[in-house]
Amino acid sequence: MKDENWLYTISSKHKLINLNFKEIWRYRDLLLLFVKRDIVTLYKQTILGPLWYVIQPLFTSVIFTLIFNNLANIPTGDGVPAFLFNLAGITSWNYFKECLTGTSSTFTKNQNIFGKVYFPRVIMPMSIVVSNLLKFGIQLLVFIVFYLYFVFVKGANVLPNINLLLLPLIVLVMALLGLGFGMLISSMTTKYKDLTFLVQFGVQLLMYGSAVMYPLSYFEEKLPNYSWLVEYNPIAIVVETFRNMTLGVDSFYLDKFIYAVVFSILIFLLGLVVFNKTEKSFIDTV
Repeated sequence: MKDENWLYTISSKHKLINLNFKEIWRYRDLLLLFVKRDIVTLYKQTILGPLWYVIQPLFTSVIFTLIFNNLANIPTGDGVPAFLFNLAGITSWNYFKECLTGTSSTFTKNQNIFGKVYFPRVIMPMSIVVSNLLKFGIQLLVFIVFYLYFVFVKGANVLPNINLLLLPLIVLVMALLGLGFGMLISSMTTKYKDLTFLVQFGVQLLMYGSAVMYPLSYFEEKLPNYSWLVEYNPIAIVVETFRNMTLGVDSFYLDKFIYAVVFSILIFLLGLVVFNKTEKSFIDTV
């Protein structure tokens, strides 16, 4: 009997760092289908629907302004409206948060699909990262609207700078960090279910250590002995850079930004290694 020439070979044996863009491209229609599913089903049976994309950052910004700026007197910079300062931080933080929380339960939420049909498993967390771009785009548009209002109506002294050209790179860093950490957590939840309950709580704690509602310089001034906790937090660097490029507050540190880029790439590769290793046997432990 002659050997058959197979078009595709499905095997659990592959390299640890296996991006396999060719196979992902082959399943691009499935990727787009998952992206559409994530967007359509999320608010399908809600009254306000996609308006929640707008309501959440606005209400959070109002609360942060009342508590942290009006009550706690945390400064935001000369001429920078507190509401706009907080909205910038929340807009940049939310994309990372949604990517992390969405991808951290990939294996447990999709075990029925994974157990019945083959497709590159990494497509599932990738679809979450891509679909969240729509939410980020809407919230970024809301930020731009309020930005124009404060500049042209209220006369706020805020100006973007040349660093605004780094926005696509900042989005990529947030996506890689969210995807990398999400794949790590998702892989570990196949054995340790407790992590599922810790993710939401941990994300809330991480927000307070990511300079979302205060300038990095303010934290360094008040808690100099613990400033390294925020200085070496790549998300804090991303949030601070986003506010610098849009509002012109604080300073842009190239070395810190390069550190955030390198860190995000390493976390993504580490998450991919663990994810590829886990997908071989997760169905037996999940």
